[in-house]
Amino acid sequence: MVVRVTDELGALRHIDDAKRAAAMRLVRAGRVYDLGRELHDGIPVFPGRHFRQTLVPNPGPRLGDNQVDWTTEVVSATMQLGTHLDALCHLRMGDRGYDGWSLADTTPSGATRLGIETVPQIVTRGWLVDVAPLGAGDVIGPEHVRGIVPEPGDAVLFHTGWGRHWDDADTYVSGEPGPGMALVPWLVEHGVALTGCDTWSYGPVPAEDADRPFLVPQTLNVEHGVFVVENLDLGALAADGVREFALVLTHPKLRGATGAWTSPIALV
Repeated sequence: MVVRVTDELGALRHIDDAKRAAAMRLVRAGRVYDLGRELHDGIPVFPGRHFRQTLVPNPGPRLGDNQVDWTTEVVSATMQLGTHLDALCHLRMGDRGYDGWSLADTTPSGATRLGIETVPQIVTRGWLVDVAPLGAGDVIGPEHVRGIVPEPGDAVLFHTGWGRHWDDADTYVSGEPGPGMALVPWLVEHGVALTGCDTWSYGPVPAEDADRPFLVPQTLNVEHGVFVVENLDLGALAADGVREFALVLTHPKLRGATGAWTSPIALV
């Protein structure tokens, strides 16, 4: 039986100073793997979302005898694209989300609780499960994680190979492989705090049950407080045979946002 917990940290409550210190002891060679994707106008996005960046030159005069000048940018986008971490206010089952969260817990500018600013910066042990190459709708199950024994607070990431379609946006968002519902109890019982894939969501698309789309991330988020990171670039990590590493995932503190862009790194 799984027990529903009711605290804003969700499954991240398992990560403490000792956990972070143990993760850093995994670093031997000092190699860094960047697991984040570039953001630009042509990235794959879920229907109805967009990323647009406009450069804005200084509209005023240059300053001083040294004629200092500058350019900035204006970005219009949702946090729910690119490599990003979902907050626990992102998904709901009907009216209710994790810890009873609902749309009543919002203002026009954001969520009043469970926003991404409540999520601590993450340093923990990461596991890579390499199941590539998989196709759209393929399901990752318990048979794929034999021999892996995560401890509470660990992160488990799945390399499906679907990230090879990143530069072909139409193909990338046309479907995806991912963990199936049979893997949810394994993740929860091991106290996994964070999980993610090299895909635009989490879980197979088409879904295992056509009448229950996105059931896997919905169940992990809403019922168990397990965090999900999407659109990871795991190719280099998998190619080098890395299976255990120190994961550092930081994000901007956007008050009330449903998620945040991140550029996580794996250290070995």
